[in-house]
Amino acid sequence: MKILLGVGGGIAAYKSAELARLVMQRGGEVRVIMTAAACEFVQPLTFAALTGREVLTDLFAVRNAIEHIAVAQEHELLVIAPATADLLAKLAHGLADDFLSTLYLAFTGPVVLAPAMNVNMWNHPATQANLETLRRRGHATVEPGSGYLACGMTGPGRLADPETIVQAIEEALRQGHDLDGETILITAGPTQEPLDPVRYITNRSSGKMGYALAEAAAARGARVVLVSGPVGLPAPRGVTRIMVHTAAEMRREVMANLATATLVIKAAAVADFHLSKVPDQKIKKTAARISLELDPTPDILAELGRNKGDRLLVGFAAETQNLVQEARRKLESKNCDMVVANLVGGSDVGFEADENEVTLVLSTGQNIPLSRAGKREIADRIFDHVLKLRLALHAAQ
Repeated sequence: MKILLGVGGGIAAYKSAELARLVMQRGGEVRVIMTAAACEFVQPLTFAALTGREVLTDLFAVRNAIEHIAVAQEHELLVIAPATADLLAKLAHGLADDFLSTLYLAFTGPVVLAPAMNVNMWNHPATQANLETLRRRGHATVEPGSGYLACGMTGPGRLADPETIVQAIEEALRQGHDLDGETILITAGPTQEPLDPVRYITNRSSGKMGYALAEAAAARGARVVLVSGPVGLPAPRGVTRIMVHTAAEMRREVMANLATATLVIKAAAVADFHLSKVPDQKIKKTAARISLELDPTPDILAELGRNKGDRLLVGFAAETQNLVQEARRKLESKNCDMVVANLVGGSDVGFEADENEVTLVLSTGQNIPLSRAGKREIADRIFDHVLKLRLALHAAQ
């Protein structure tokens, strides 16, 4: 482990020395970066003596003007403990006015945040909004403990136990490489089925869940092909994105990329019907009622189920009732290995929302609920269970 340890300016900074020692006991190499405020609580010499390496404190007192980039590229993981309210705000908004915040923008590996602050600061809506922004980026958060604080108040805000933070570091490093060698084919967003040259049938899917899955897979080392319906989202970094509009176009691109895929995740909300004959001209409004003849669109998931070979196939089920029953019916009828099921309609999770709450329905018979969280965190949990399912299925063969 080559770890960067960022130390923020809080009374809990002294616990970071123990954190550095624990990482080194496990064979890790630690490089410490301290904010100016952190140096008021603990002297850099303490960390230099523990790690045997120079502590970085000043953006302009370094060997060269781009050392923050070189240091970022040389290490596998960045952990910030304590992550103060001020630091969380800087990171969330991309402010870079010292070595640690500048290095953060240059760092591309996994990030672990261990917040510590006064209970009122922790509960403030601004702090919670900044945390949610950072979680959506895929950063792991080690929740603070609750108890008597240095300020004399009682509640959440104490830095987590160093041993707990080390466990989070090890888990983040495992996730950072556990999809190496995989080629993952993901679909996302809605499809648009034309009614005439200016109108179409679609649904409320924003594509956020599928894009979160693509981001998570790429961050964990996979090659990702994302077949996306029309959405207002930027292409995730390191992902090959193919844009489509109709279900037929999505089917064509999915089947064209199936041969190289080791895992397929069908998160798109594909329209179920399309107009059998689309007129060349705009349909004019009249006082009379009109009828449209709609035909079923291609069932991409069912076709994948028939042709999946030894690939794992994950489907999605957006339901308004009988969630688990409908998801299991879909799993069995489409020959999926897992179906991710969530209730939609009248909820603040699922379609268009930034959070989700789902149940994983597995071919092994298990139903695993995933509690409400940001969609990027849900994406990582899904991949955790996909990998466990693959092991279980291989063991059963």
